[in-house]
Amino acid sequence: MEISLVQSALKAFLCGSLSGTCSTLLFQPLDLIKTRLQTVQGTVQPGSARVGMVSVFLTVVRTEKLVGLWKGMSPSFARTIPGLGLYFSTYYSLKQHFFQGRGLGPLEAVALGAGARSVAGVLMLPVTVIKTRFESGRYNYSSVVGALRSMCQTEGPRALFSGLVPTLLRDAPFSGIYVMFYTQTKACLPTELSSSSYGPPAHFLCGVGAGVLASLITQPADVVKTNVQVGSGLSTAAAVRQVYSQQGVQGFFRGAVPRCLRRTMMAAMAWTVYETLMTRAGLKS
Repeated sequence: MEISLVQSALKAFLCGSLSGTCSTLLFQPLDLIKTRLQTVQGTVQPGSARVGMVSVFLTVVRTEKLVGLWKGMSPSFARTIPGLGLYFSTYYSLKQHFFQGRGLGPLEAVALGAGARSVAGVLMLPVTVIKTRFESGRYNYSSVVGALRSMCQTEGPRALFSGLVPTLLRDAPFSGIYVMFYTQTKACLPTELSSSSYGPPAHFLCGVGAGVLASLITQPADVVKTNVQVGSGLSTAAAVRQVYSQQGVQGFFRGAVPRCLRRTMMAAMAWTVYETLMTRAGLKS
């Protein structure tokens, strides 16, 4: 039984990793724009025109060419591919162990999603920090290994876990809320629809709706997390004060549009691909 569960968890890891590859490649530009929006405020001169999503996009294309929109792909792949693999394998293992694969209630879905994301988030945090710095444009790292070496030498290993608290406050609620809305809306679909060829597109739309709600609720934590990881030595409380003093309450929702688009589409695609692959592998996701 234990060997069978381990084999199934490994399959879930592979399915999750494959889903992460597709979604990361497609939506990396949105993540880069979101990061630039959240970190640009400190470098803007008083009285300057408001910096928005379109102006950041045009600036990146003009100064770094079109390929600049995919800056940070190496750390993004290094984070998302194993990260989603860990998330889905943990999710699958916890679901099989505690719920024996049965349908989840709303609170059970929140707990399961948040627990699985917390495990993956903590393990992948060093790569997340490096990814955020790559995308910010403030650091001239040449590679993931180079960034790792530079941070350890200049700031110490502790810097690799900067932003742990806001990361967990962002990721655990996001995943919990997402899984709750996703499983509940998917359960409302007619059985004939879910089992037909229209099932994956219908599940994708359920994921889009869940992603929008979860993204908006957790946006403030994402802004704080980005500022902590980009600003060397900045604490969570200091980041909150900095954002509020410079931008007010609206500052906590800066970058909400690109993040909402990216997180929503990535999550919807990842879950759709994961469930399709798991079905083909003969496993119930």
